[in-house]
Amino acid sequence: MDFKIERVLSLLGGSENIVKSWHCMTRLRFELENEKSVDQDEIRKIPGVLGSQFQNSQFQIVIGPNVNHWHQKIQDSLGNTNNSTAELVNGERKVKPRGVVALLMDTVSGVFGPIVPAIAGAGMIKGLLAGFVALNIISAKSETVVILDIISSGVFYFLPFFLAISAAKMFKTNEYIAAAVAACLMYPTLIEAAKALAGHQAGATDIYWFAGLLPVSVMNYSASVLPIIFSILAMSYIHRVVDKYMPDVLKTVVTPTLTLFISALVALTVIGPAGVWFGKGLAWCVQSLFTLSPVLAGLIVGTIRPLAVFTGMHHAMTPIALQNFSDLGYDMLMPMMFMANMSITGSTLAIWFIKRHSADSAIILSAAISGLLGIEEPALFGVLARERKAFIAVTIASAVSSAFIAFFGVRIYGYILSSIFSLPAYIGPYFIYALMGVSISLGLSFFLTLLFVRK
Repeated sequence: MDFKIERVLSLLGGSENIVKSWHCMTRLRFELENEKSVDQDEIRKIPGVLGSQFQNSQFQIVIGPNVNHWHQKIQDSLGNTNNSTAELVNGERKVKPRGVVALLMDTVSGVFGPIVPAIAGAGMIKGLLAGFVALNIISAKSETVVILDIISSGVFYFLPFFLAISAAKMFKTNEYIAAAVAACLMYPTLIEAAKALAGHQAGATDIYWFAGLLPVSVMNYSASVLPIIFSILAMSYIHRVVDKYMPDVLKTVVTPTLTLFISALVALTVIGPAGVWFGKGLAWCVQSLFTLSPVLAGLIVGTIRPLAVFTGMHHAMTPIALQNFSDLGYDMLMPMMFMANMSITGSTLAIWFIKRHSADSAIILSAAISGLLGIEEPALFGVLARERKAFIAVTIASAVSSAFIAFFGVRIYGYILSSIFSLPAYIGPYFIYALMGVSISLGLSFFLTLLFVRK
């Protein structure tokens, strides 16, 4: 076993102390039986580890872009069982109670982390396509645009399938039954009925009745987020209960049958509609804030974004942004995430300028380059965590630049990783303001960091 992985597991209290492990784009995340068994100071000394922290009843180890490689080795070491050796009480796992917010953050980060590369890749293509069309490099009516739209939009249209697989891994349940539940929500009969209803076609219905008793609301779940996540969460419990009481001779056939039947009905009648309306409610709240005062919305989002990334809670905004794309066709949150990233980068460049003759200069410059490419954790944990005044500068610059672009209504029309390479996605009526926002975030954070931090 890799020495670094062996060291990580040992300092976490051994594999028997790990209840569950997962990862997002840059962090290993663990749910542990005994948090006191963790030696944070020694973990931070392991080569390749950028930082670590406890947050919302989980332990996070910041790795950076190489996190998937680390996680795979940890899974290989644990035998993909994670919690097989953890303590059981009366045959059931003893789970520490967690708050609703902590549980939601863990769930969103755990589900979205593995699929972000697919979303970011498709979003980058979609953003570049929008830029090429705006510059008249490609005709909007050409077949090339049709093909590129197929490539870039497929992930978002069939997002429930990606979320179902990822959620099934997160909740330790059967991935193929989870995909089958997603298929029920995505079945053409339901989607076409929803489109007919939205188009006010004659004879369109808003409810199908199962056995004359259970109402199935007609909704379009393509590109939806929360309905499928919570449906798979419910399915994981349904599967365990069915499997627990099913005789061994019937488990092979009857357990998946009952699990799919019950889970699909619950998803179609209760969780799916509730998830849609909850997602729309979150998006409405954010949109109302922008309607009330775009500048105030920018100040709030820009202020909390760096701290949210630092604590690992930034994935909470992803469902809202995706809901905005689904409902409005655009989003104003992601440009603010872009401003926060550039503020982090500008401040890190200032630290490099101050310490450019020190032994750490190469590491600091590398962290700044990662920030430009959309990966903020190396800069946050490797540099700014040790420079608290610089973090204040980042927050101020993020708030100011976010308020600036919000005032001018800067928006984006597809999910895209917030890096310097995402600028072509903004080409259009808001491009100049996006450029000015990037300049403000980089310049202001750089200047304030020089002002706040002394040699």
